[in-house]
Amino acid sequence: MRLAFFALHHIVGSCSICDPLYSPLLVWGFVQGEDSCCDVCVLSVFLMTCKPPLYLGPEYIKYFSDKTIDEELERDKRVTWIVEFFANWSNECQSFAPIYADLSLKYNCTGLNFGKVDVGRYPDVSTRYTVSTSPLTKQLPTLILFQGGKEVMRRPQIDKKGRAVSWTFSEENVIREFSLNELYQKAKKLSKQRDEGPKEPPEQQDPLGASMELPNGESKKDK
Repeated sequence: MRLAFFALHHIVGSCSICDPLYSPLLVWGFVQGEDSCCDVCVLSVFLMTCKPPLYLGPEYIKYFSDKTIDEELERDKRVTWIVEFFANWSNECQSFAPIYADLSLKYNCTGLNFGKVDVGRYPDVSTRYTVSTSPLTKQLPTLILFQGGKEVMRRPQIDKKGRAVSWTFSEENVIREFSLNELYQKAKKLSKQRDEGPKEPPEQQDPLGASMELPNGESKKDK
């Protein structure tokens, strides 16, 4: 029983959602005895399967499929894209969803767009963009910055063994690492220039006054 207890403690402890809930319960069950420990183990298995609720709030995000992501990134290379590669079964992705949605509401503009693609649903996209969906690699979610249709940077970074380098998906970290304030200002400036269009050259004045009227109503070019 003790072996099973500690094994469950290790497995369930990997769930960041359940960890604050189950730890005190397991300790209490271990102290109370075998029957209580079994009850708590059952409850812990239930907690292990729990997930944060799906985010259904406002957002300014374009959802890609396996057929539209490449086309959209290449459509207008003046547009900067930040794309989240996610899977609905990932607790980390679900926790990041409201943060990413809030960022899209604050920073989305004509020249800076936010997108998402479900690599759990479209595994070939994960292959093309080298985003592993294995829980062991901890690469979900992955944020990639595209400029000119090409990848510029991603978080988390990947080490030589293919595992994600630890990185916290907070709003502050995304703004800082992806320089969102600078990207937003550049995108707004570019958008303004495109709306104004090319400036017309000023009309040239006749240095010789060829069309200047004379006192009798005639012009020099009539002479």
